[in-house]
Amino acid sequence: MTIKRRQFLAATAAGALAAPLAAPFISKAHAAEFAWKFGHGFPASHPLHVRVVEAAERIRKETGGKVDIAVFPNSQLGGDSDLLAQVRSGGIEFFSTGGLILSTLVPVASINGMGFAFKDYDAVWKAMDGQLGGVIRKGFDKAGLYAFDRIWDNGFRQITTSTKPITGPADLAAFKIRVPVSPVYVSLFKGLGASPTSINLGEVYAALQTGVVDGQENPLVVADTAKFYEVQKFCSITNHVWDGSWIVTNGRSWRGLPEDLRQIVSRNLNDGAQQQRQDIAGLNEALQNSLSQKGLIFNKVDPAPFREVLRKSGFYGEWKAKYGEEAWTALESSVGALT
Repeated sequence: MTIKRRQFLAATAAGALAAPLAAPFISKAHAAEFAWKFGHGFPASHPLHVRVVEAAERIRKETGGKVDIAVFPNSQLGGDSDLLAQVRSGGIEFFSTGGLILSTLVPVASINGMGFAFKDYDAVWKAMDGQLGGVIRKGFDKAGLYAFDRIWDNGFRQITTSTKPITGPADLAAFKIRVPVSPVYVSLFKGLGASPTSINLGEVYAALQTGVVDGQENPLVVADTAKFYEVQKFCSITNHVWDGSWIVTNGRSWRGLPEDLRQIVSRNLNDGAQQQRQDIAGLNEALQNSLSQKGLIFNKVDPAPFREVLRKSGFYGEWKAKYGEEAWTALESSVGALT
């Protein structure tokens, strides 16, 4: 299935934040031996949903209808916390969300959120498809979940502001910036000298409009769909945090699937991840052009000075102690020394 950039832009703008409920994808199998449910919070137009639906259809065909996966977008089966509880209990079989959310159960899953750790996608995939991803998956195993080999892409996060472009760490001194309700993000921006405020996403536009905060940070797709360009002037391509979505499944259910069927499911979901990564890369390129036309002024920054500030502030040392030597060594083996 070919996915066009224009289709992505129109679809995400229409529904990434407040998409109406869409009917789940349910394949047309009869008397499937394994009739499973897959829940996630993305809109039906999102590349993750599109590619999972394609994978589910291939799985149905290749297993002769034995494995039939119904895919439910838009948090139809519950929010992230609910879905995580359901996949652990076996109420559903599959769930997908970012590592920072999954870290409430598997703390090491948020390690990819280390500020300015990844300079580009080559470094991301070297880590997440390699040693670091293996360490994180072991954490899921201990929690009774199975995580597939390939993580899906949510993109790098960028900083938008209303007052000035962010060109170096000094521009963040005492800067009022909105961050998600997450200890990692609060710690990161405090380490950079900023004044972070945790605000739920639905309240960010008003906070920017009224000056409660002067800036925010998110992937470009959020800056577009939330219309932050109406109340922000600058967008600095900082790539300060990368996040992705793991697909996890209930460990008991997974072990109960015959090995030949597990191979088919794994191969198709991992192939879908590779395709979705390409989709996101194209979408981000198109979004920067679109947001420029809507008035945002873009600039790129050198990550090295930010890394140095975080090193001196003790940010990396603090989180190294929390994640442990094995995980931190795996991270630095892909991105270089941070501490």
